[in-house]
Amino acid sequence: MKPKDQILARMYVALTLLGLAPLAVAAQMGQIVVTETDALRDQVRAQARSSVTIPAMRGAIRDRDGRGLATNTARYDLAVDPTVEGFRGQAGTFFDKLADLTDASASRYRRRVRDRHSPQYVKLREELTPRQYEAIRGWDVPGVILTPEFGRRYNYGSTAAHVIGHVGSNGTGLAGLELAYDDTLTGTPGRRIVRRDRSGRIEAYVGGTVVQPERGDDLVLTIDLTRQAALENELRRGVRESGAEWGTAVAMDPSTGAILGMANVPTYNPNRPGRAPSGARRNRALTDRFEPGSTFKLVGAVAAIEQGLVSLDDSVETGDGWAVFHGYTMKDVQAHGTISFADVIAKSSNVGMAKTVDELDRGTYYQYARNMGFSQPTWIDLPGEVGGVLKRPPQWSATTQTSMAIGYEVSITPLQLITAYSALANGGLLKRPYVVAERRDVTGKTLWENEPETIRRAFREETADTLRSAFERVVETGTGTNAQIDGLRVAGKTGTALQLADGEYSADETRASFVGFFPANAPEVALLVVLGAPDGGPHGGEVAAPVFRRVARRWAGTFPAVVDRMTPDPSPAPTAAPMEVRPSVDTLPSGRPDAMPDLTGLSTRRAVAWLRGRDIEPQLRGAGKVVRQRPRPGAPLPETRALLTAAQ
Repeated sequence: MKPKDQILARMYVALTLLGLAPLAVAAQMGQIVVTETDALRDQVRAQARSSVTIPAMRGAIRDRDGRGLATNTARYDLAVDPTVEGFRGQAGTFFDKLADLTDASASRYRRRVRDRHSPQYVKLREELTPRQYEAIRGWDVPGVILTPEFGRRYNYGSTAAHVIGHVGSNGTGLAGLELAYDDTLTGTPGRRIVRRDRSGRIEAYVGGTVVQPERGDDLVLTIDLTRQAALENELRRGVRESGAEWGTAVAMDPSTGAILGMANVPTYNPNRPGRAPSGARRNRALTDRFEPGSTFKLVGAVAAIEQGLVSLDDSVETGDGWAVFHGYTMKDVQAHGTISFADVIAKSSNVGMAKTVDELDRGTYYQYARNMGFSQPTWIDLPGEVGGVLKRPPQWSATTQTSMAIGYEVSITPLQLITAYSALANGGLLKRPYVVAERRDVTGKTLWENEPETIRRAFREETADTLRSAFERVVETGTGTNAQIDGLRVAGKTGTALQLADGEYSADETRASFVGFFPANAPEVALLVVLGAPDGGPHGGEVAAPVFRRVARRWAGTFPAVVDRMTPDPSPAPTAAPMEVRPSVDTLPSGRPDAMPDLTGLSTRRAVAWLRGRDIEPQLRGAGKVVRQRPRPGAPLPETRALLTAAQ
């Protein structure tokens, strides 16, 4: 074949194939139209469908009596799908009702529907109240779409702010329990199937699947709102009166580790966390380390007693109030001469404690400090806790042991310190502190309870029994007399530590503290107060102990067992039956007296009315007339609670 014929043949083949290609495409299209129409239509619908999240309501945070500390505010967005059958017929009435309900014109809503971008979805209103939501839902208008949005509200403002914490704009926990228990509180979001147009705008999908959200669980705390408010008020007063830069206070049940109160000054309002500086949002009880000063003498006292190095009655020579240890001069506030070891504790003698601790083996002393929790976090169920700084003996200098004896060259947190003193109060057991008592579902059913946990035995029970009397003497005759409470036995310890300023300790900048527990013979509460940089560098017994006293007095009436110990029953031995005189409402004081009046003989209704009129919540046992009361007549009027026993 000639070359010319070959070229023509190839052209004919190529043209033939090109002519057949459209026929093949048309045949394929025909097959698709005939056999795959339904399948392709389903794919298009599936690709146009999407889902939106329905937020779950966050669980509440409640105090031990069930009062809502952190709750939710519900708001609802209103949208409509005008294409739904039945909407057009009710649209006029719907817009008129909506205008009356929301104080907006009906024409505004009609205009929004008329000028909508999406044919099947238009948002009419945001942030409807629950009352408006219920009203609109009751109209039962086809095509109405109501979507919930939840906000967080802290009902008591700054009260317990550092414990509760706060959430971010998206409802996620950022601090405190809101952060630590975020998964528990958040719940499980739901979802709604919607349709998206070519521009990505959402359209309603009537009949689409809706998965309802599951509400988060509630947290019930170990903290009582009334006690917490009293603690914060007194701490704030203490900071103000002492001119301190800051203050922190922690109260614990020494037998269980339950936190009864935790406060910081300055504080912040978790409803508006962004308005407060970062320092005000810091929970100093967990995040701040400090050299504790004389409150750390508990470690030396426990080690010396338990190792048989000294007894409370043994004499310790403190001389003229100063001594040199390894080239370093240590001083007392005043000279005490020769005193007992019990008075070394009570009078807070630096020289006496340093002399005693200096005779201990380094490893032994270090182990006692470690056993009492000063080398690791307490593992409280709050975020942000730091551990202490406790150097190992190989890292010690010549003066470390005597410096640690009086609370220097060691850094601890306030929470570690109150945990150690709780061990003294409960017989030597180091407890893990916690603030969440229970987790409950939306019906109030308890899902989980926090069980008290003993970390370890820090020292022997007999050691605690021996030392309690010495720490009670601190309050009776020592440096802590400002913590005395009439009728209530208190044990504790003052502490004053100089702060570093420009690389040197400054006598004008101190951390003043008092830590103790009451009643000393059967402790119900352990309480620590720390004030940072009070004016003039005063001692802990001068500024922190009075705060302790005022808090303890206000709290004592909320513990019936403490009230009974404050006002013991006298031993009645009358020689003659006295004439019975019953009080009446008219004879009761009209104002708020300093002393508790005699309520016996009154009807419970009248006694309760008188107490509640003075913001005192009665705890009533029995019915009829009052036959017994706590506090007893003549005792100081309680701040918040009284116990009444009645009989017919």
